[in-house]
Amino acid sequence: MLRAWRKARESAIRLWEGLREWSGDAAYEKYLRCAGRHGSKTELSPQQFYVEQLNRKYSRPNRCC
Repeated sequence: MLRAWRKARESAIRLWEGLREWSGDAAYEKYLRCAGRHGSKTELSPQQFYVEQLNRKYSRPNRCC
């Protein structure tokens, strides 16, 4: 029985992590891991990261036609 609960818990955790990745909520944590791997000395704060993401998203031309 305990084994089934552990498996259910692990599945729920994986589902939650996948949902956070899909929605973009885990983007800052992903950025920090990547910056740490590459040895970046200057990391953006969560607020700076959010503004940078908005600038990146809306600075490109966005036309449908």
